[in-house]
Amino acid sequence: MRYNPQFLLSALDAAQFPAPTVPEIAFLGRSNVGKSSLLNSLVGEKAAKVSQTPGRTRAINFFALLDPRQQPKLIFADLPGYGYAKISKSISAEWPKFIDPYLAERTTLKLCICLVDSNVPPQPNDGKLIDWMRHVGREFLVVATKTDRLSGNARTRNLLAIKNAFDLEEVLPVSSKTGAGVKELWNRIEAAGSEK
Repeated sequence: MRYNPQFLLSALDAAQFPAPTVPEIAFLGRSNVGKSSLLNSLVGEKAAKVSQTPGRTRAINFFALLDPRQQPKLIFADLPGYGYAKISKSISAEWPKFIDPYLAERTTLKLCICLVDSNVPPQPNDGKLIDWMRHVGREFLVVATKTDRLSGNARTRNLLAIKNAFDLEEVLPVSSKTGAGVKELWNRIEAAGSEK
């Protein structure tokens, strides 16, 4: 189903989160991992543009995905990139304090999409984020971005390195440029969103 994206708000505090009424999918990863490009591929340029609110890099940007009757079916939460600083027990000192409880306690959050760059070696910060997801028992999916920049052999090798480094059974390769893997990601998102 094709959804119409509608920007909701940029939350700088837990009190600003939208009412927990529909399933939410969170997108998170290091800065420059290709998160905005992936959001463009998933729901269209309109949504990604409004989610890139200037000066709000420390906010969680929420936007609803509306069905043909203009009813919200999903909410995407675009989290700020966690940069390259050492990730503490609370994920990262760079992240505002309200992000931890959002990820750990939000009842309508059904899936966290953890983005990793397939073009670089596995990063310790990504591993710490994945470990934290496991610790809080949050459902997550690791998505390797920018796979179009790699040849077949390099892609296979790098994806295996990510799986081994983070002890993963699955890594979903995607390319925002070619669209490879985007349909499979949509299937996973919709499946998570339909779970009660």
